[in-house]
Amino acid sequence: MEFKIEKKEKFYIVGVSKRVPIQFKGENNAIIELAQSISEQQRTKMHQLADLYPHQVLNVSYDFDEGYLEEKGSLTHMIGFATTQENAFADLEQISIEESLWAIFPNQGPFPETLQETTANIYAEWLPSSEYEAIDLPGISFTKYNGTSENVYSEVWLSVKKKESNKRG
Repeated sequence: MEFKIEKKEKFYIVGVSKRVPIQFKGENNAIIELAQSISEQQRTKMHQLADLYPHQVLNVSYDFDEGYLEEKGSLTHMIGFATTQENAFADLEQISIEESLWAIFPNQGPFPETLQETTANIYAEWLPSSEYEAIDLPGISFTKYNGTSENVYSEVWLSVKKKESNKRG
């Protein structure tokens, strides 16, 4: 599974969010409704604030209910942009992302299937066999649409730390 580990300084995400049901396959209608609720003014302001890679719309998931790995409950989903700017924006929400290591998983193929398969493989295969463990920061992904949903580039970002060695003293 292709990945890279990258340290990112503290940054912010500005956007709009709502609680949505956890759904592993297909398009989540609650997220589609959230995207459709973004006003032109909010969209313009988010684009103006987007001063960090990938300069693309980010999908950010956090505050998961217990049982989320079994596709139970809800999570908070934010649609927004990464920024270095820390301010209160009247019609946008902001979350702070602490400095961290990130495992970044590029993927390309049919959307949303390839993105969802990549995410599932991260938790089922990569995490258990890697030297890293997930830490409690929001999960981030973005998708670069090229006019078709057949061959779409996406990245999944998972905040991680090195696993502690099992030394016995």
